[in-house]
Amino acid sequence: MDTIALDPRLRHSTGFFGRNPLMLIDGKQVPAVSGKTFPVYNPATGGVIANVPEGDKADVDLAVSAARRAFDERRWTRISPSERGRILWRIADLIERDLEELAELESIDNGKPYAVARVADLPLAVDMFRYMGGWATKISGRTLPLSAGHDFHSYTLREPIGVVAQIIPWNFPLLMAAWKLGPALATGCTIILKVAEETPLSGLRLAELCQEAGIPDGVVNVLTGFGETCGAPLAAHPQVDKVAFTGSTEVGKLIVKAAANDLKKVTLELGGKSPNIILEDADLDSAIPGAANAIFFNQGQCCCAGSRLFVHQKHYDKVVEGITEFAKGIRVGPGLDTRTQMGPLVSQIQLDRVSGFLRSGADEGARALCGGRQVEGAGYFVEPTVLVDTSNDMKVYREEIFGPVVTASPFKDADADLLRRANDTTYGLAAGIYTRDIGKAHRIANRLRAGTVWINCYNIFDAALPFGGYKQSGWGREMGHDALNNYLETKAICAGL
Repeated sequence: MDTIALDPRLRHSTGFFGRNPLMLIDGKQVPAVSGKTFPVYNPATGGVIANVPEGDKADVDLAVSAARRAFDERRWTRISPSERGRILWRIADLIERDLEELAELESIDNGKPYAVARVADLPLAVDMFRYMGGWATKISGRTLPLSAGHDFHSYTLREPIGVVAQIIPWNFPLLMAAWKLGPALATGCTIILKVAEETPLSGLRLAELCQEAGIPDGVVNVLTGFGETCGAPLAAHPQVDKVAFTGSTEVGKLIVKAAANDLKKVTLELGGKSPNIILEDADLDSAIPGAANAIFFNQGQCCCAGSRLFVHQKHYDKVVEGITEFAKGIRVGPGLDTRTQMGPLVSQIQLDRVSGFLRSGADEGARALCGGRQVEGAGYFVEPTVLVDTSNDMKVYREEIFGPVVTASPFKDADADLLRRANDTTYGLAAGIYTRDIGKAHRIANRLRAGTVWINCYNIFDAALPFGGYKQSGWGREMGHDALNNYLETKAICAGL
């Protein structure tokens, strides 16, 4: 790769470089009890960015105890809903204040292009805190007339569920933290946020901003560590009332098992193998770049990526050719290079995983029209890849790759052929449809087993728009009013008059 063209807005002032950031427990920045640390790598170079605490069960116990004390002492709920909302808005303001620094941090830590982090991840995080801040004053119960007569006064209360363990992934580190923290704070819960070991830095910086905004000690605690030694004891902890997890379906099943012993509440936002459908009457000028962005955005490291492309046979050759040319034109490089359109994968482990799928596809007969290989040199780069000649028994077709790899297949009849194939998956997170016929679009959308269906667009997210999956893509919803239900209990009260 040639010399990096740095964005002139980059300040290189984030205090996380050149020092070892600490965890946040009960309002204090602390190392791991064991004193251990582990390295965080820059995926564009493979070099070490920083060393962070290797939290384990001892640290989990401290963080859970802090969150439990904060909840039981009502440090957060005794603050008025309007003031809690204002504090959430302050967090949003502070993220905006430090937008360039946080985008730079996210780019270096995760690998995504700085420009993408700055115009997508960060503004969406800001919007999430503001949206949920508005809900803090609007959480209420109902008065209920009873068939038993007028001698009773009955009503419901909506109360915070309590101490919440939140475990987030590495693909959108700061944004996923916002998705989790926003509704939990709006409802009055206290939180232990376990950030991904691959990308902990923006979450640790966000912890500092929460303290600066006025979050009371113990209400938000942030841990760093590995899934087996930090995430697992957190999910199983008897003093945790609820677990919210975003990540792979395989780990989601382990979370459920860990929570089963004391039947704590669980919400899950898991994997996907989402169908993206281009019908016979689609506007190809928008459908081709739309389908390409559906899979290549964020290096394909999106749970909702449009990784199974179905194209009407009339346009199949033209669409596949168009997406292939689009893929060939993507500039792959370090996230801080202003010319970069697609960064590296997040880690060596992820690079090995994606490379393994590419080898499997080739061995099983899939043909790569472009890509299909790791980019030589430093960093965890892989070429954007378009696969054809695939069948539904191939691993690349059925399993979540979580990389910039799309399988393209033709179809003849939407009703007799397409819907069966689109729904033939254990997942059900998202789907896309491109067509000029709005009636047909809604008819197909109603028959797709997916939590989100995009029509003539893809990857449109908004704090007001609920997001989550059917089948093995998860339980519950992120964002929107629906997300509040993840963190609330309903109490019924009936008084005899």
